[in-house]
Amino acid sequence: MDISQINKVDEIVKASLAQGITYEQYREKVKDLVAQQSTSGLEQSEDRVNFTVLNDRRMKRWDKTIKVPQDIQEAVSKFQTKVTWLVITESWCGDAAHVVPAINKVAELNDNITLKLVFRDEHEALMDEFLTNGGRSIPKLIMVEDATGEVINTFGPRPTKATEMVEAYKAEHGALTPEFKEELQVWYNTDKGQSVISDLVRLLL
Repeated sequence: MDISQINKVDEIVKASLAQGITYEQYREKVKDLVAQQSTSGLEQSEDRVNFTVLNDRRMKRWDKTIKVPQDIQEAVSKFQTKVTWLVITESWCGDAAHVVPAINKVAELNDNITLKLVFRDEHEALMDEFLTNGGRSIPKLIMVEDATGEVINTFGPRPTKATEMVEAYKAEHGALTPEFKEELQVWYNTDKGQSVISDLVRLLL
């Protein structure tokens, strides 16, 4: 990547950070969308409206029940660099409903970590700089060093274990089926955010 491209990415990230909202504001936004029988994003389909309702319930549950193990709490508390975790998301995204609450739980453990969220379809230029295998997969966490504005790491759209499940299924079947997506939701429910938490700690080491 040449200097002009680096500068372009830095400016896109900086602009997105300025427009980012807190996790609390994000949760309120999703609740408002549910009340309005609407969804975030450009596609206002019945399916996505229904997914937003379901995901609001999921996030409410995870906000109450995700627990961070003591050893991980101690590891996160030692992180001393001031960073912002900029997360690209949408209310209808099933992976985001499971992953983003876990991200928030870790960010809450250290005042050096600021969490901000933006909606993918409102930040297409940002999304296109952080594609996954050429796709606009979300959620996507971009770790930015506050002092320099430099992007120092990324995470997402899924924890490592879920990514391995998806890639193995695609290799065997060619595409994800509704049955597999249901299986993935069951995995998230069983995992209880622990794989996301483990992956995030590795970002901070």
